[in-house]
Amino acid sequence: MTSLDDLPLRDDLRGRKPYGAPQLDVPYALNTNENPYPPSEALVKALGEAVMDVAGTLNRYPDRDAVALREDLAAFLNADTPGIGLTAGQVWAANGSNEILQQILLAFGGAGRTALGFEPSYSMHPIITGVSGTRWIDAFRDDDFGIEPARAIEAVEEHRPDVVFLTSPNNPTGTALPLEAIEAVLEAAPGMVVVDEAYGEFRRRETPSALTLLDGNPRLIVTRTMSKAFAMAGTRLGYLAADPAVLDALLLVRLPYHLSAVTQAVARTALAHGEELLGGVGALRRERDGLVAWLRAEGFRVADSDANFVLFGTFPDRRKVWEDLLGRGVLIREVGPPEWLRVTIGTPEEMAAFRTALLQSRGGTTPHTPRTDFAGNSKESL
Repeated sequence: MTSLDDLPLRDDLRGRKPYGAPQLDVPYALNTNENPYPPSEALVKALGEAVMDVAGTLNRYPDRDAVALREDLAAFLNADTPGIGLTAGQVWAANGSNEILQQILLAFGGAGRTALGFEPSYSMHPIITGVSGTRWIDAFRDDDFGIEPARAIEAVEEHRPDVVFLTSPNNPTGTALPLEAIEAVLEAAPGMVVVDEAYGEFRRRETPSALTLLDGNPRLIVTRTMSKAFAMAGTRLGYLAADPAVLDALLLVRLPYHLSAVTQAVARTALAHGEELLGGVGALRRERDGLVAWLRAEGFRVADSDANFVLFGTFPDRRKVWEDLLGRGVLIREVGPPEWLRVTIGTPEEMAAFRTALLQSRGGTTPHTPRTDFAGNSKESL
């Protein structure tokens, strides 16, 4: 039987492993940061009607530039972050934010070029970077998973990357960046600066969006997705906001007719029902903040989160904890820095199951005793 080693694969791809979170049939799946609230019956009906409307035209190619969808996305971003005044000419869409990132690297990365990120962060950043033939540079995050502006400037000035990735809120830590850190990187970076805001709608009210920095910064790109807050992970719709010149660059590398008519119709319908779909965001924020407080009260170390997940620890053997919770029907994510685990915020029922499973597994999985948590509060030994 032929194996991968027998094929003339690119040398730089040999030894790599494909990205993917475990897909297991469990009662409580809290590992992929999905929104747990499905569309209502009324929205399901509207989605079905939208697909039926385009079904009779599927013998034709879709709108190549998805103009109507981009107009709707610009309107949403303008409402989400008042005062930015975006137009469709500043918004681009693709099949999930991963395709957006791939297009950015195809346009601004490539052979002989570099991309720099601050890990731990979204694992697809270095993966897509490598697949595009771009060299990845890890500048590392601070001990509290933040990025200190002076150190970020030092890393950028040392490596002079063609693309810099900043993730806010960060995955898997949930950490958000202050605008000062983003502005510092923008000023120092010679190339493009990509701020990945896949979880932007979950940020706390006092946490600003990098969208406010777009005006006057033509090398800034802010990426978003409809997979998380919009509860449309199955739609696969990612998008970005940037200077119109950036879109001109992406047109050089995008595949023709990359967004199907069905995808465009479903995404536009979801945006039209945005009030309903985003209606659960507030509840998820409250559930998140409650979980952070509970975990800290139980003696765990917890990273502050502006996302719909929480990173907690620390465990001398996190695989043992992960397996024990899985055995109790709760699937979370073994990802990020060693000794830490990540749990997605779900419904109250799902979070109650997680709490119960974690307490039941506590016998052999007592967390390390931290000196302080990320809120600066002292913790005593368990």
